[in-house]
Amino acid sequence: MKKILLASALLGSSMAASAVAPGGPGCGWGNLVFEGKSGLPVHLLATIVNGTSGNATFGMTSGTNGCSTNGALTYGGESLLSQNGVLEEVAQDMATGQGEALTALSVSMGIDVADRDHFNALMHDNFSAVFPAEDVTARDVMNNIVHVMRSDERLSGYVS
Repeated sequence: MKKILLASALLGSSMAASAVAPGGPGCGWGNLVFEGKSGLPVHLLATIVNGTSGNATFGMTSGTNGCSTNGALTYGGESLLSQNGVLEEVAQDMATGQGEALTALSVSMGIDVADRDHFNALMHDNFSAVFPAEDVTARDVMNNIVHVMRSDERLSGYVS
């Protein structure tokens, strides 16, 4: 049950995390209708208008509705690893080479089932490189994981 809850939390968080201004600032009819307004209710209404009518998606593919896909997407939220207790659980699982948190991490990174045992073993073998200090940050851990994966022929394709 714990595994399902952790995986759901990680995947739910990654789905809830959104890029800043997908399609560009002002993309979609929702932004047009609520232009100049601010606050959570207005942002939610604009998102509902854009999502239910599909006009933001249409705008991004056609270059209309104030939408453009020329800019790079950014993310201003926190890493999944920085969520309460997740980093510690990942560290414990990496130290042993298996566990629910490590599985949830590999799932959230899009690692195929066939490569997960290899991922677990690689993280276990490189634990000291991933967690070089006790006070390492979630961002540092994620950067270290990516670095270790880039140096592995089998997993480098996941982090190109």
